[in-house]
Amino acid sequence: MGHIVGATRTTRERWVEEGLRALAEGGPDAVRVEVLAKNLGVTKGGFYGSFADRDALLEAMLDTWERESTDEVLERVEREGGDPRTKIKRAGLLTFSSDRLLPIDLAVRDWARRDEAVAARLRRVDNRRMGLLREMIGTFCPDPDEVEARSLIAFCVAIGEHFLAADHGGRTRAQVLSRAADLLLDRPKKT
Repeated sequence: MGHIVGATRTTRERWVEEGLRALAEGGPDAVRVEVLAKNLGVTKGGFYGSFADRDALLEAMLDTWERESTDEVLERVEREGGDPRTKIKRAGLLTFSSDRLLPIDLAVRDWARRDEAVAARLRRVDNRRMGLLREMIGTFCPDPDEVEARSLIAFCVAIGEHFLAADHGGRTRAQVLSRAADLLLDRPKKT
């Protein structure tokens, strides 16, 4: 007796992943069901087995981004341990230098400029990230005002350096970022 071969259903996770890829490349307007289906090599009818509508997909995408960029990053930072400076560096590398999370994060930031619900979500994520910075910087910096200032500057550098097109007077961007990190994390200058 033979078996019946059924159509393989495109999982919810694949739709979300393809949506995040489209978001990173072209913003929320690039997240179109027809285009996602084509990129996945399926018909758009399968989409509705996983999502009620495009808004449900967008919400699931934001849920995935938030979980990966906060919960999973913070869990990994704690699991891998180290001193506070090492934890800050690891969190930054996981979030702002990855080929996966960085483009999504930057796209969400742009989207949040035009959508209040996305802005609220981004605020929640950024508050969690700032919380980690405050906690870790507070272990070597006793002044609460300085902790807040260093945390803000560190976060702004992590995000803003991706938009800066300036030269650095004969220094590489990596050299300047390394020195900025030394200053923010109260490390001695490397010679």
